[in-house]
Amino acid sequence: MSDVFAQLRGLAAFHGVSDDALHWLISNAELRDFAAGDYTFKVGEAIDFMSIVLAGKISLRFEQGGQMREYAVSESGTITGALPFSRLQTASGTGVVLEEARLLQLHKKYFVELTCAHYDLTQSLVSVMLDRTREFTAHAQQNEKLISLGKLSAGLAHELNNPAAAIVRSASQLKKHLGEVPESFKRVMLSKIEPAEVDAIDELLFTKLGQSEPGKARPKPLSLMERTMLQDDLRDWLLAHDAACDEDNATDERTEIFAHFAITPADLDFVATKISVKSLPTVLEWFESVLNTEQYVAEIQEASGRIKKLVESVKGYTHLDSAAVREPTDVLSGLRSTLTMLGYKLKQKKIRVEEHFQADLPQVMAFGGELNQVWTNLIDNALDAMPEGGTLQLTGKREGDTAVVCIIDNGDGVPAEMLSKIFDPFFTTKPPGQGTGLGLDIVKKIIARHGAEIRVRSESGYTAFELRFPLPAAATAAENNR
Repeated sequence: MSDVFAQLRGLAAFHGVSDDALHWLISNAELRDFAAGDYTFKVGEAIDFMSIVLAGKISLRFEQGGQMREYAVSESGTITGALPFSRLQTASGTGVVLEEARLLQLHKKYFVELTCAHYDLTQSLVSVMLDRTREFTAHAQQNEKLISLGKLSAGLAHELNNPAAAIVRSASQLKKHLGEVPESFKRVMLSKIEPAEVDAIDELLFTKLGQSEPGKARPKPLSLMERTMLQDDLRDWLLAHDAACDEDNATDERTEIFAHFAITPADLDFVATKISVKSLPTVLEWFESVLNTEQYVAEIQEASGRIKKLVESVKGYTHLDSAAVREPTDVLSGLRSTLTMLGYKLKQKKIRVEEHFQADLPQVMAFGGELNQVWTNLIDNALDAMPEGGTLQLTGKREGDTAVVCIIDNGDGVPAEMLSKIFDPFFTTKPPGQGTGLGLDIVKKIIARHGAEIRVRSESGYTAFELRFPLPAAATAAENNR
């Protein structure tokens, strides 16, 4: 055992520990050898031994997202497993031997004797435990941030993909369409339409285009049946006036764009009275061309507008323009920005959102970005717990000098025996690998930093997180002076 003693004496963790204490450790511990591929412990197993790695390498792995991920590799000199005063009872990960390993293991039944007889060794092991806790907490917090970032990134990618794809599609169609415009324009010029005829057509065209502009009165949207009937009537009119296209699908496209801009057979009758029969097909072709151009531009405008709103939501969510001090913060705006970030998940599960907010709810003094972390954790947890087609309720009201915000879901609820533990670090009700157990711990710390309070009520089919924020003195004084 002299070689084992020499190894222990060389460990930085045992600097200052007496020889007697190390000899006691060796005499009560046992040496165990493991081959590559062996497990030193598995998820859920009891942690009964303190282990000191004397040789080899052991990979510590945790399940995350259905996959085992390596957290750390224990090499010669690493002290792991149970430690004096540690609350660790069962393994939350798995130890896999990478290289043939030798461990010196001390059963925890000796911990009482250890703490009573060898203070110096106990002190060293407690220091190891504290270092391990700090390192693990820092890693878990970073992991929680990456998970949150991943969720938001996935949501943004999903939300941005649709308008971006719409812009690409409409731009491609517009480019193709504009390539055909010169030939169409040439046919119009060869028709030698009189200025008066052009003015009449322009008047109708600008009237229809004006209805599609923002802020202008729009005609009542047609139902699917009404739209289909209008397209059939337009098709009949075109056929009756020898103004249909050479191909049926081209005629269908023409009736579709005419119906979209609420052009009726009566409008076409008006056009027909203003120009010659010979010019009618060419004029309607030009008419269709202008409307298509307008439609493609409108689609690009709408899609780019959606992207702009998303960017504004992200900016509001992260509070990029905010100073690093507390400032008046609109709770409802923060909640809505968070819902935008998690919009993909709401759509995926067909969740209905209900808002019940007092109209004159004052702003709270807060770090906006931190507050949005709270909303994200609470709403994301609620969405995970809710069934498809569930209802998420967001409420806000004033109670004296307090703003009360509630996030309510109709999910499975939290078992009564677990309710007191949900804010504990690393505690999670989610399946292994689907949660770090730090989300609600972060929420609790942020709420405490704001001088606020968080309460939770839960039963089957109902969970409510109630957050109570102290209002600024100015808001309270204004209320009292009413």
